[in-house]
Amino acid sequence: MKADEIVTSLAEPLREWLPRQRWFASKHRSIDAVEPQTSVWLEDGDPGVVHALVTVRQQDIAETYQLLIGLASEPAEHIEVIGNVGDLAAFDASADPTLLAPLLDFFAARADRHGVVFAPEPGTGPNTGLKTGLRPRSVGAEQSNTSLIFGDAYILKLYRRPRPGMQRDLQLHRLLHAAGSRHIAAPLGSIQSRDTVLGFLQQYLPDATEGWAAASASVRDLMAEGDLHASEVGGDFAGESRRLGAAVAAVHADLARAGGSSAASPEQVANMVASMHARLDKVLEQVPKIAEHETTVRAAFDELNATPLILQQIHGDLHLGQVLRTTSGWVLIDFEGEPAATLADRSALGSPLRDVAGMLRSFDYAAHHLHVGEGGARGEHQREVRAEEWVERNCGAFCEGYTAAGGDTRDLRERPPELRAFELDKVVYEVGYEQQNRPSWLPIPLSALARLTAN
Repeated sequence: MKADEIVTSLAEPLREWLPRQRWFASKHRSIDAVEPQTSVWLEDGDPGVVHALVTVRQQDIAETYQLLIGLASEPAEHIEVIGNVGDLAAFDASADPTLLAPLLDFFAARADRHGVVFAPEPGTGPNTGLKTGLRPRSVGAEQSNTSLIFGDAYILKLYRRPRPGMQRDLQLHRLLHAAGSRHIAAPLGSIQSRDTVLGFLQQYLPDATEGWAAASASVRDLMAEGDLHASEVGGDFAGESRRLGAAVAAVHADLARAGGSSAASPEQVANMVASMHARLDKVLEQVPKIAEHETTVRAAFDELNATPLILQQIHGDLHLGQVLRTTSGWVLIDFEGEPAATLADRSALGSPLRDVAGMLRSFDYAAHHLHVGEGGARGEHQREVRAEEWVERNCGAFCEGYTAAGGDTRDLRERPPELRAFELDKVVYEVGYEQQNRPSWLPIPLSALARLTAN
C-alpha cells in the first residue's frame, strides 16, 4: 500500500487522536480536517514506519505537523492505536522506539528516504565516529516535540510542528559550536525535507541533571529545615545559580561574537514596547483582576523607549527546564525560542536581559510551585517567607554570576529599567498562560506581579 494512501485512510481517526497528544498546540479547538502533504515509507513491512507531514485545519488556522506512523499486525499492548489500515494497526511510532532504531543508521549512511534526507554535520558520519546500532528510547517529559535517546551517545529531537526555512534551534547550535562554546551539546546532524528541518541530532549528556529538578530539590531541602535559612541548608543552590549566571553570560558573549550585535533603533524599541502593551491588553481581558497593576506595568514598558538597548541573538525561552548541569558545568538546550511566539518574533534579535528575566521568573516558579493549592493551609505564611528568601538568594546569585562573567556592567540585582520591563512582560504572559492552562498555578504570577509593581 502506498504511504499517501495510508495517511489518507487515517485522516478521520487522526482528528480524534491528535488533540490528546502533548505536543498538539490547539487542543481547545476542534479539528475540521487532516490533509496529507507528503508521505513516505521509512521502513516498509510489518512492522513498518511511514513518515508524514500533514496539514491540520482548525477554523481559520492551518498548521503543519510531523507524524511518524508505526504499522504492525501485533503492536505492543501498551500502545494506543490510532486506527487500522487493512490488517495493520497504526500508531505513533515513538511509542515503540525500536521501530525508529534505523534513523541513526540513516544518518551514518547519509540516506535520502524518498526526499527525507538524513544529513550529518561536518565531521560526523562514516569513518568519523558516529556510532550505529544503538537502541533508542523515548523522552517522556516533553511538551512540544518528541525526542529519542540512542544509547548514552545521541539525542534526536523530532520537531512536531516544522516550518519551512532555517530551524532556529539548529542554526544557533551551529553558530555556538563554531564559536567554541562550552555550554551546549554538540550538533551532529539534521533531518530535512526540501527547505524544512524535521529533526536535530545532538550529543547526549548522560550525566546531566535538569536545572528545574535540581532547583526544586533545593527548595524541598529548605522547607524540610524549619529553623535554618537558605544559606544554611545542605541543599543551598546559590553556588549553582552563580555558575549558571556565568554560563548564560558566556553563551550571550559567544552569540554576540559569532552573530553580531547592534544598538536598537527607536523604531525597534517602539515595536517591542507596542508588543508588550498588546500582550497586556489581551491578558487584561482574560484576567481583569490585574487591572489594579496596569498603570505601573505600562509605565515600566514605556520607560524602555528612553533606554538604550543592545540587540543580538539570544536563547529566547530561557528557564530552569532549558538548562542541564553536567559534571563539567551548565549547558543550555532548546534554542527554538518561545513556542507560542510567531516565527518572525522568534527569529528577531532580542536583548540578552530578556533571557535573564526568564531565568529570574523561573527561580520564582521553582520556589512556589511545590505549594500550589495549599492556600490557607497551616504554616502557609512561614513557607511563603522561606520561599521568598530562596528566590531572593538565588536570583541575586544568578545576577552576580552573570555580571562577573561580563554579561552586564551594572548590578542587575537592582533591576535596571529594561530588566524590570522584561520581567513584568514575562509575568503578564504567565498570567495569561496559567489562566488558560493551569488555573491552580495562577497565584504564582499574580503574587509576583503584586511584588514587582509594589517595588
